[in-house]
Amino acid sequence: MIALFRLARRLSETDRTAFLRGLALMVTVLVMGVALLGLSGWFVTAAAAAGVAGVGVGFDFFRPSAGVRFLALGRAMARYGERLLTHDATLRALAGMRSAVYAGITRLPHEVQSRLRGAEALNRITSDIDALDGLMLRLVLPISAALAGLAAGTLAVWFLVTPAAAIALALIYALGGTLILAVTARIAHRPAAAAEAGLQSLRAASLDLMRNRADLAVAGALDRLTGVALEAVNAEETARNRLDDIERQSSSALSLTVGLAAAATLYLGGTAAEAGLISPARAAIGFFVALALAESLGALRRGLAEWGRMQGAAERVLRLTDTPPRPEPAVVPLPLPEKPLLNVTDLRHRRAGAQRDSFGPVSFTLARAETLLITGPSGVGKSTLLATLAGLTAPVSGQILLSGVPLADWSEELLRSWLTLVPQRSALMAGTVAENLSLALPEGQPLDEDLLWKVLEAVDLASTLRAREGLATQLGPHGSGLSGGQAKRLALARAVLRRPKVLMLDEPTEGLDAPTAKATLAGIRALLPDTGIIFVSHRSPDADLADRVLHLAE
Repeated sequence: MIALFRLARRLSETDRTAFLRGLALMVTVLVMGVALLGLSGWFVTAAAAAGVAGVGVGFDFFRPSAGVRFLALGRAMARYGERLLTHDATLRALAGMRSAVYAGITRLPHEVQSRLRGAEALNRITSDIDALDGLMLRLVLPISAALAGLAAGTLAVWFLVTPAAAIALALIYALGGTLILAVTARIAHRPAAAAEAGLQSLRAASLDLMRNRADLAVAGALDRLTGVALEAVNAEETARNRLDDIERQSSSALSLTVGLAAAATLYLGGTAAEAGLISPARAAIGFFVALALAESLGALRRGLAEWGRMQGAAERVLRLTDTPPRPEPAVVPLPLPEKPLLNVTDLRHRRAGAQRDSFGPVSFTLARAETLLITGPSGVGKSTLLATLAGLTAPVSGQILLSGVPLADWSEELLRSWLTLVPQRSALMAGTVAENLSLALPEGQPLDEDLLWKVLEAVDLASTLRAREGLATQLGPHGSGLSGGQAKRLALARAVLRRPKVLMLDEPTEGLDAPTAKATLAGIRALLPDTGIIFVSHRSPDADLADRVLHLAE
């Protein structure tokens, strides 16, 4: 509940004016609906009474008819304006929320970010934000409008019928509606969560089938994975059917509440008419107002049925958007040119809950124009060491000096301009080769095709691309269209474009034959003669390309 309130306030602050205007129009729709049905009921009853009394010729049919038409047209126009304003404001608020979520993810520790690479995590983030479109449209705004509409209807019945009828109307709607909607939210919580879980499983299974169908077919596992997807479909459908049943039951209970309110106001209004306190036509107003107020409860029914889905989504989204910012140093010392590029002393790292260190203690220096090879058995912490040196993971002890300045004293922007890490699995995007390379360039810097070809030559990829469409070669999602080795070399070329002072490469020669691996590393060194290079490799021939070798032992 608190998470939903906090998130609703944050969404509304995106464009408070638009939401307030939309709320005003939503209230106008409800009030006009109440007035329309109340006036229509009064008009029909008064006209019938005038006809029975034989005074129909003198009855004023025109002004009530004009009022009915005005309310009908005005209500339709207000409804259109309300939908336009609230949906536009909600979509813009969700766009801002997506940016806030992505910004929060960038502030997460490296280990946490690496766990968000999977399809399940990405589907969850997308689905959570999509689920929140109902927070404003089906909960916050309808609740506010329902309260305003109930207040307006109660006042109308108070002054036009009797105070007793108004009190009965307000109590029945307030108590009965609140009870039914609260019960609906409670019993729908688990099915809504189950429906969301089923949808996530379906999306993950579908992605696995689409991306890996060839490998699954070769392994004979295609039918089994198809069965998993069908099970997810059935689970999601079962939960959705349960939600539909709950919504129908809620609708029936709300109909009984509306009927009870209408009957009470009709009885109390009729009693007052029999006593001669009001006319029969005015007594009918309470009955029709009670029926018109049913719209205010109906708008909330679906929103409360999805309460469980929204609650979980709000909590997860807030955890991401409220990620604490990384501390920026108050004063950034100037790098010292006479110092080594890197000076690492007694560096150790241990994951939370682990029984032993990931690596360490590690000590070494890296001079300008020097190439350092890090080797060691699998699982000894080589990749974790590179992430720690890059400032992505915090060590438990030790010191890292970059050009004589502690790594923690570097601003994020300046650190990334000096130091670049290319992990084992680098991300390529759908688009042209030029667009993938341009990600390394400062924003606004125009593409220099000669420079792009120069770095492609350095990683031994230029001839391959010239045989295709050159820099306009189109890549699919995740760089599909290139072999594994070609994709790796394109990622290396993108890193070289940044011209960092320190370049760290995690298994840069994996998947490359010996001549290509040698040409690639030699090309990078030729293009970055003053850069300090650290690379991890299991290949023994790579040692010939390094000035020093650092071996990590278990």
